[in-house]
Amino acid sequence: MSKNKLERFAENDTFSNLFQPQYRELLQENFAMKGCWREAFFHNNNPIVLELGCGKGEYTIGLGKKYPQKNFIGLDIKGARMWRGLKTANEDKMTNIAFLRSRIQLIDYFFAPNEVDEIWITFPDPQLKKPNKRLTSPRFLALYDKILKPNAIIHLKTDSYELYDYTLNEVLLPMSKRVIFNTDNLYADQTNIEVKEIKTFYESMYLAAGKPITYIKFGL
Repeated sequence: MSKNKLERFAENDTFSNLFQPQYRELLQENFAMKGCWREAFFHNNNPIVLELGCGKGEYTIGLGKKYPQKNFIGLDIKGARMWRGLKTANEDKMTNIAFLRSRIQLIDYFFAPNEVDEIWITFPDPQLKKPNKRLTSPRFLALYDKILKPNAIIHLKTDSYELYDYTLNEVLLPMSKRVIFNTDNLYADQTNIEVKEIKTFYESMYLAAGKPITYIKFGL
């Protein structure tokens, strides 16, 4: 492991808005924040929005700055990447931001039924050879359904047309999921300006290369 990673892991341990539960803690159903994120951490009753696979946390931070009246939690397994978002949130004294280091398939260990208002999935690994691992597969949507409020919204932004097509035509429409909006070229579309205002590192890179960005907004 590089010295840079070790330094980031060490600094991560000093951030009060990072949660890194041990697996045994989850098995004992002991995660302290489950069901009480608003009261115990955010100290308000504002909506909770998750970014899954948050990477460096650019989208979580961007959303947190744009919507101070909402609470945002970035979830990823890569602590060294997450360090950047944690650093920014702490330097800017953002009290509506938290990060959770764990695997997404354990999501229902961290949140109670009806605790989450919205989910963003931004540029995930499309898992082209393993459909069951895609973050919009029926397996994962069933997990999200356990923690989302009724009529909650899920957003998918991806440069992968394969993931976009799979999500829309193989998962959502056949299963009568509620597709609110979809486009296979977000930046050619004159609407949804809000969705274009925040860009991840990878999104900016793909746009610079002329690659179309796809977007789906849907409910369960």
